[in-house]
Amino acid sequence: MNVSFQKTNQRAFGTYPLTGDQAKNAILAAAEAGYRAFDTAQMYGNEKETGEALKATGLKRGDLCLTTKVHPDNFGEDAFLASVEKSLRDLQTDYVDILLLHWPPVGGDITPSLELLQLARDRNLTKNIGVSNYTVQMMKDAVAIVDAPIVTNQVEFHPLLNQDKLLAGANEIGIPLSSYSSVARGEVFKQPLFADIGKAYGKNAGQVVLRWILQKGVSINTMSTKPENIRSNFDIMDFTLSSVDMARIDELTHRNYRIVTRDLVPWAPDWD
Repeated sequence: MNVSFQKTNQRAFGTYPLTGDQAKNAILAAAEAGYRAFDTAQMYGNEKETGEALKATGLKRGDLCLTTKVHPDNFGEDAFLASVEKSLRDLQTDYVDILLLHWPPVGGDITPSLELLQLARDRNLTKNIGVSNYTVQMMKDAVAIVDAPIVTNQVEFHPLLNQDKLLAGANEIGIPLSSYSSVARGEVFKQPLFADIGKAYGKNAGQVVLRWILQKGVSINTMSTKPENIRSNFDIMDFTLSSVDMARIDELTHRNYRIVTRDLVPWAPDWD
């Protein structure tokens, strides 16, 4: 089974954009709620707080699934492994469970960064490797470049954005998707459909959204600083959306509300 779907790993606690005590407190609340998968990145500037908080939980390292991502500025041969080693020091661990390339390289040639990612795995700095914000063609190219399995492609995925092409391509290639901006930074709550559907299941709008993502075969990253919301986001495994309700939600994807646009991230690829 893919590491992203083992035990509680399909529900990861995302840490962006938290820093300082806010990050630590949220991570502690997430661990108390049952989260065992945690997602951070060099770009987030909170790996140190993440490491401190996870140590404070008292949880065994083997019970955690820890993901971090290499900043594109560190994709060079002289910086890549050193940056990962610093991440491990900040996270207070000898390895991460999943190491991702945070973005495709600015220059467009994905081969050097993928080869360095493979090297990080070969040197036991990570158990698994993956990518983020890759297109279908990039995923196809990636599996031909590296020997180790690519366990995930972390992308923007929520019910207000049509990612059918990307999901179909990922399924064909064999790289599961993982979602960020899972509730579209709150935009989903402007749609009454989710709360209406939730009434039949005794669930709130956010839980319906996250369950929809899971039933699409996509693992989830969610973030909140409120303990009640953290618990609610985790409590989504005791119901299943009907095919009718899934289809009703599918209709909203045609709104194509994308958060990570070229205006926000000029180096973003041409999305599928």
